[in-house]
Amino acid sequence: MPGDPLRSKFIAENFLENPVLVNNVRGVNGYTGYFNGVKVSVMASGMGMPSIAIYSYELFNKFDVQNIIRVGTAGAISPECGLRDVIAGISACTNSAYGEQFGLPGTVAPVCSYDLLAASKQEADKMGLPLKIGSLYSSDVFYNDKYVTADWAKVGCLAVEMEAAALYLNAMRAGKRALAICTVSDLCYPPFDELDAETRQEGFTKMMELALKTAAAADNLPHLEARK
Repeated sequence: MPGDPLRSKFIAENFLENPVLVNNVRGVNGYTGYFNGVKVSVMASGMGMPSIAIYSYELFNKFDVQNIIRVGTAGAISPECGLRDVIAGISACTNSAYGEQFGLPGTVAPVCSYDLLAASKQEADKMGLPLKIGSLYSSDVFYNDKYVTADWAKVGCLAVEMEAAALYLNAMRAGKRALAICTVSDLCYPPFDELDAETRQEGFTKMMELALKTAAAADNLPHLEARK
């Protein structure tokens, strides 16, 4: 599940066998095809937590989707990460109020599915792809008047993005599986470097391949019923 509809189109046309456009409502391209003999769908989520929250909720709860893997860009906030590094988010710190809907008397911690994370690490090792695993910071704010993003590195966050926390919370509530795999497109620390727009749209093929291989491996996982 990439954010950009053009990225979903690129993944379908370059990685899937016999892809079929199954959804184009509001221009959010969704395709179903085969990857390594396994039926896989790729559909855009739009930008930000409100957008991916709607799509992932309906996919989990109304269409019985078992696994959603987000693929997208992130800004490195830890010096441990550089441009083009691939990160799997074991958890997602956030400034979003999305989790407040559950009415819990504490703080709900958005975390990924261990099954998907383990499968992703195994597939990355097979590919010889160095996969960094750690916390993401999911922010509701892209242009921030106060430069506070770097402070999240002090508690171990590797990179900032805008979707993982809501996706993880929806999966946790539904009893389904989710994972965010991101490629670093920007450095949010000096020298504040960034990749160009074309590279962002089509240049992250290792991340895409890893997500698809993880999805294919997850096809063997047990079926999960949505929580009531």
